[in-house]
Amino acid sequence: MQYRDPWRILEENGGTVKEKLVSILPKMQRFAHTLTGLRDDADNLVQRACERFLRTPETPDKVARLENWMYRVIHNAWVDENRSMPTKYPDPLETDGEIAGKRGGHSVSEPPNLTRVRLEMASLPVDQRAVLMLVCVDGLSYQEAAGVLSIPAGVLASRLSRARLALAEKLRQSNDGEAPQADGKTG
Repeated sequence: MQYRDPWRILEENGGTVKEKLVSILPKMQRFAHTLTGLRDDADNLVQRACERFLRTPETPDKVARLENWMYRVIHNAWVDENRSMPTKYPDPLETDGEIAGKRGGHSVSEPPNLTRVRLEMASLPVDQRAVLMLVCVDGLSYQEAAGVLSIPAGVLASRLSRARLALAEKLRQSNDGEAPQADGKTG
C-alpha cells in the first residue's frame, strides 16, 4: 500500500486531523474512564491511543473512520494492560460529579439524577459498562460497537440487553430506597 499524508487525507474528507482528533477527545476520555474506573488511567489510555495514531502509517480508511479506530485502540490497550496486571483497576468507577465540556476543557457539575445513573452504571461489570457507553451514550451502531470490542454483534446485543435490564433494576431499587442484599435479593 502506498503511503499517503494523513493531513491531506483528512482535508480531502472535510477537515484537518487535529480538528477531528480534538473533537472526539471527550468521547474517548469518557469511554476510557468507563473501562478503567480512574480518570488518570483513562487519560493515559487516551494518550497512548493518540500516540499510536500519530506513529502509525495512515490509510484513508483509518483517518476517515478515526473515531471507531480510536475506540478500538483504547479498548485493546486496556485489555492488554488487564492481562498483565489484572488487579490494577478498581471497580466501581470513581465519580467526581463533573462532566467534561464539549471541548474537554471546561466542566460543569452534573444533575443529581445523572450522578445516580453514573454511580449505578459504575457498579455494572465492565463488559456491560463498555457496551452501554458505546451504544447508548456515544451512539455507535451495534456493528460498530461490536467491531470496537472485537465481539460478534449478537454477543454485543446480549450484553447490551443485560446491561440495560441491570441498570434499570438498580435505578428502580435506588428510587424505592431498597438496597440489594448479599444474595442479590432486595430487602
